[in-house]
Amino acid sequence: MKALTINGKGKIGDFVFNLINYSFFTAFTIACIYPFYYLFINTISDNGLVQRGLITFIPKGIHLTNYIALAEVNELGTSFLVTISRTVIGTVLMVGVSAFAGYLVTRKEMQNRKFWYRFLIITMYFDAGLIPWYLNMSMLGLTNNFLGYIIPGIVAPFNVILVKTYIESIPVELEESAFIDGAGYLTVFRHIIWPLSKPILATIAVFGAVGHWNSFMDSLILMQGSPHLQTVQHRLYNYLNQASNLDAIMSRSGAVKDVLDSKVIKYTISMVTIIPILVVYPFMQRYFERGIMLGAVKG
Repeated sequence: MKALTINGKGKIGDFVFNLINYSFFTAFTIACIYPFYYLFINTISDNGLVQRGLITFIPKGIHLTNYIALAEVNELGTSFLVTISRTVIGTVLMVGVSAFAGYLVTRKEMQNRKFWYRFLIITMYFDAGLIPWYLNMSMLGLTNNFLGYIIPGIVAPFNVILVKTYIESIPVELEESAFIDGAGYLTVFRHIIWPLSKPILATIAVFGAVGHWNSFMDSLILMQGSPHLQTVQHRLYNYLNQASNLDAIMSRSGAVKDVLDSKVIKYTISMVTIIPILVVYPFMQRYFERGIMLGAVKG
């Protein structure tokens, strides 16, 4: 007996499976997206309706005054500048060092190559703890110092592993031909390895940028004496704990006609800190997917 088909293209079982599969992932996608959508519509809707919890799916009384008022809080602009600076500088340095370190440990000519590679990996399995880390940072003069955001994250062992694995998938003949033509290691790295490694470099760049942008603990612990060096996440933490005080500041600014409550403030601040990553990530996603797969082919 011939198997039953639908429009002659597939079995009923396949149709049912696809229907369930697509339904599940559609529901899962909606469940992931809805919290961000909920935050956004509550920041642009009438504040009185938000306070009463009447905004769930459709925004009402649309306005942008919450964002305008938040922009008038002086400390927030400084925190954004600090966070953007650490994200850009920290990510660029991390990607550059990880790429070059990953390339070096693939070269058999490197003296004690296996030792240094294993020494790098073993740091992933041991953590001295918060207090020793703080004491070490203090002795190095990295407390209340912008470099405290940058230096500790320049060398990322996991990213070095990803880059090394990816580089090993590049045909060695490309390097050998360059060496025959008289190119040095830096020339080979700059003109061959770097361009061919863009997918994995974009992948670790996403890791680094998200990590720097969302970083909170280092700012909370290291920058206690330097409020002007606090990150957006640290400032968000302070604002969420002092929402009533911020309410008064934003209301006095005159940008908001009706009085804000802590719920509206929390929603607005949370949305402001999320937007940059939501904007950047889609442009890096295709490199991210390709790089993370290729970088994990070998062990």
